[in-house]
Amino acid sequence: MRPTVVLTCSVLFYYLEIVHSRDVHGKQEWPIPYRRFDCRPAADSYCEAMFPFCPTGDRDGRIPYMNNWDVISVFRMQTPVWEFKYGSLLGKMHIMHDAIGFSSAETGRNYTMEWYELFQLGNCTFPHLRRETNNPFWCNQGAACFFEGIDDIHWSENGTLEKVGEISGGQFNEMALWVQDDNQTGIYYETWTVRSDPGPNATVWFDSYDCSQFVHRTYRYLAQQRAKLSSRFQTNYTKIYLYSGEPTYLGDDDSIFREPSAKTLAEDIRKFYHPFRPHQSYMDFVLSLAEAYQKVVEEKSFYLYYNFEYWHLPMKSPYVQITYEEVPLP
Repeated sequence: MRPTVVLTCSVLFYYLEIVHSRDVHGKQEWPIPYRRFDCRPAADSYCEAMFPFCPTGDRDGRIPYMNNWDVISVFRMQTPVWEFKYGSLLGKMHIMHDAIGFSSAETGRNYTMEWYELFQLGNCTFPHLRRETNNPFWCNQGAACFFEGIDDIHWSENGTLEKVGEISGGQFNEMALWVQDDNQTGIYYETWTVRSDPGPNATVWFDSYDCSQFVHRTYRYLAQQRAKLSSRFQTNYTKIYLYSGEPTYLGDDDSIFREPSAKTLAEDIRKFYHPFRPHQSYMDFVLSLAEAYQKVVEEKSFYLYYNFEYWHLPMKSPYVQITYEEVPLP
């Protein structure tokens, strides 16, 4: 067995610095790169999951070692988000969760690998507003989960369970090492993809970092290892878009919420996130929807938290859109 997939740091973690890249004319280059970190910090005890993360996985998150000569089948897997609770409902809106399955010819054992939020999607998309802290508090970690077994009914009844290729045991072992590095350095979930417009030549300001992106990265890695992947069907994936003009960089927690000169901006950001707070009553939720509509559509304003920094998005029509678009296998 390999060492744990979900790695933690016993000391303060330091991110790999990314300078906001600019071209020769000093103009910001887009999209902003997703920031990777040296190691994964332990989750804050304030963050609580409605459903425990990776409940059927190995307690230490280990990935089994395969014999080099083994033949491993690779499966593309997709199911509606929260299918276990709502069945096919979210699938009708093309809100899907993605994973990859593996099956060992030598042992007959099957495995599921997926990447998702430690504390559910809402916590990764919007922060908590705590009385004891000035800055919004985020529970936005995401991580890989690897466990034995493939729930055929869960994946195939309302989604997809399709064999897309075969790899050797040696290729699987190399992939397992890559997954551990990817998971140690890519620690937070990002729901939104932000673009200038819905057209084919749109500028992407920020890209998402979610379950489907993990699947795409894994497929690309396997293709680089000369794995042959193919599907009999169109391979579509969920994307959640925000549409805006060119974003403006605002700063991080220290420069916004700990500087008296930025008090007005800090208050505006907290007010913006207030309608999206968790655990609201039905009446509060209805009022919050109206408040959110006013801010995003009427005032054309959105505050995005990306790379642990805040950006202002000057929103424009169609503002928000969920699509189900094709991303071919590599």
